[in-house]
This record gives sequence, C-alpha cells and structure tokens, in this order.
Amino acid sequence: MVANVKAIEVAGEIDGDGKLHLDEALPVIGPNRVRVILLLENSDDILEQEWLRAEAGNSAFDFLKGPQEDGYTLADGKPFND
Repeated sequence: MVANVKAIEVAGEIDGDGKLHLDEALPVIGPNRVRVILLLENSDDILEQEWLRAEAGNSAFDFLKGPQEDGYTLADGKPFND
C-alpha cells in the first residue's frame, strides 16, 4: 500500500561519519517520520559551467559561431504563454 506522500527537495552534505547535514531547515513541523532518498552527484561528471567554459574557449567549436548555425530568430514561431 502506497501512502500519500509529499516530496521536498533540499541540499546537504554527508560528513565523514556518514551523517546527513542539510543546508537549510525543513519547511515542516515535526515530529514526523520520513523516508529519505539520496541523489548523489557523480564527482566524475563535468559540471555544466565547466563544459560551457571549455566550449567557449576551444577552437574546435568555432563552426557554431557561423551564420548558418543561427537558424532561428525572435520572429520565428509563436509565443508560448503557459
């Protein structure tokens, strides 16, 4: 049986003793039982900012600056208002 659950996302760190420390207080009033799912960042993955910095300074990507790569303008398509 699946209970009615609410998801809350907060960031934190796991210390050397394996204890979880959250960056901010949770927006709930306790005491409450919780289930915790940890999404660990893969330290081998390149961060998006690092990728963008590498792309911006690498001449291998110079072809992206050509006018043929600028396929769309503000006049293309219809505005999306959700």
